[in-house]
Amino acid sequence: MHITPHPVKDALYQQCQQYVRQRIDTARSAMEAAQESANEESKSSAGDKYETGRAMAQIERDRHAQLLAEALKLEQDLHQLDIDKPSSVVRAGSLVLTNRGRFFIAISVGKLVINGVDYFVVSPASPIGALLIGHSAGDTVTFNKMAYQLQEVA
Repeated sequence: MHITPHPVKDALYQQCQQYVRQRIDTARSAMEAAQESANEESKSSAGDKYETGRAMAQIERDRHAQLLAEALKLEQDLHQLDIDKPSSVVRAGSLVLTNRGRFFIAISVGKLVINGVDYFVVSPASPIGALLIGHSAGDTVTFNKMAYQLQEVA
């Protein structure tokens, strides 16, 4: 099994960008909807019901604001990656081929499929990402009592 570094990394990076953009758009839309709901509540209600409805809408808006902040942080983390910098040691931006799967060290996305091949897109801070960082082809790491032999780092 061999990794073709740049076309695959580029495709994974683009899918990560789409994932982040979708999260940002969804959070912004939900915030706007919650704000509209709060505004409608103020037009149509009076008394305690008004206050409760408005408070609920504000809580919902705040929750979506937090999701938006998280998505914007993911976008920032993604933009800081240098996927074209060659390295024989696993780092953020690396593509890692192991005997148990392929990993792209970027942001926490989960499984992405490129040309019918599964790749696990993980953050350097995730348990498996942190374990892989600093290792090279030929090294073996143990995660969840399973040995992962690094076959290639791109």
